[in-house]
Amino acid sequence: MKPHSHLFTPLLGAALLALACGAAHAQAEFGDAALIEAAKKEGSIVYYTADFAEVEQETFKAFNKRFPFVKVEMVRAPGGQLITRVKTEAAAGKLSADIINHSDRGLMLELQDLLQDYAPPNAKDYREDVQVSPKIWPRASIGWSIAYNSELVKNPPKTWMDLTKPEYGNKQIGQVIAPSGGTTWTRVMFERQVLGEDYHKKQAAVGAQLYPSGAPLADALVRGEVSIAPVLYNLVYTKKRDGAPIEIFFPPEGVPLNVYGAGITKTSKSPNAARLFLNWTLSKEGQTFMIKEQGYLTALKEPPAYPPGYDPKVVKLWVPNFEQYEKLRATWVEDWNKTYNYRQ
Repeated sequence: MKPHSHLFTPLLGAALLALACGAAHAQAEFGDAALIEAAKKEGSIVYYTADFAEVEQETFKAFNKRFPFVKVEMVRAPGGQLITRVKTEAAAGKLSADIINHSDRGLMLELQDLLQDYAPPNAKDYREDVQVSPKIWPRASIGWSIAYNSELVKNPPKTWMDLTKPEYGNKQIGQVIAPSGGTTWTRVMFERQVLGEDYHKKQAAVGAQLYPSGAPLADALVRGEVSIAPVLYNLVYTKKRDGAPIEIFFPPEGVPLNVYGAGITKTSKSPNAARLFLNWTLSKEGQTFMIKEQGYLTALKEPPAYPPGYDPKVVKLWVPNFEQYEKLRATWVEDWNKTYNYRQ
């Protein structure tokens, strides 16, 4: 008999039990063994998205740390262009996407007939008030904040209403135009419903430089072309993380939350790999990664984390009523255009 051989059996048993528990946890959280094995055989997915390419690439890398056998091929396009591409390909019977991810749930709702039935293992953990269809899931949730260039602004604003103060005039403030998409429409709706019917008139009177989308505005803020901007937190968080002279805060009046919609197509050639990817991104692990590393928020009822600077005791999320979100959009966006003297 080998020395101390009596120790090996309990130690080995404990190790095997730990491995089994880990595997069982992964199966419960991300899918069962059959799904994972089928996803491994498929080996790849085609992912259509309106989200930012750099951020999506980070998410793919995190997913591949857990599931290295599924390659994600990304097709990225701005919101309206993506919807047009999907509809055109579908009409021709050539839709190549396995997953569609879009920032505007209203536009995603137009595609629901192209989507298959799907729900993640933790479906019951998600807020019902952000879902527009049982086929469409909020894999990403982004919140509006106010950011400023700390090298240029010595007396920064502290609230949404501060952006109406004359001291921030001379086009120090940058704004994303209201017609740019669902995320900005969410902010515009919040401003009018929460800050007051006359908020846009007051803010426009101060003066602002207008930008077609959040990405060029965030870059302009870093370069100092504007010094203050209402901007999606995740857009500037990564720049601050990487060393840009940016400070960000969540205003106390509330944080407009824009919830993305993602679904799996009926024509998917890799439906199991697609399910595994969405299961992971919607899981507590996936949501925690996006919150801590990328500055996202979450539509989970009990958030596993918050981005830096967000205190749920002080600041509350504001989620638009979806019926009003759809009904008021055209009229209120046109009102915003007139107020800010913007012409498309």
